[in-house]
Amino acid sequence: MVSDYAVIGAGLAIAGGLIGTGMAQSGIGAAGMGIYAEKPEKFGNVLFFFVIPETLWIIGFVLGIILLKGILG
Repeated sequence: MVSDYAVIGAGLAIAGGLIGTGMAQSGIGAAGMGIYAEKPEKFGNVLFFFVIPETLWIIGFVLGIILLKGILG
């Protein structure tokens, strides 16, 4: 049985990951579009740096699943 605190913790872990991703991508996206406008050949580099923050929501999602499944506790 999953406790109420585990459900709240899982929700906070997932929400924190999503909020962190949004905050990171807002700055990276704006700067990346400026770089791409001046030097279109840098598209690969800009895309790479834009994708890196996506790992934040993946980590939050995995942590939420771990909390809900009770693997660590």
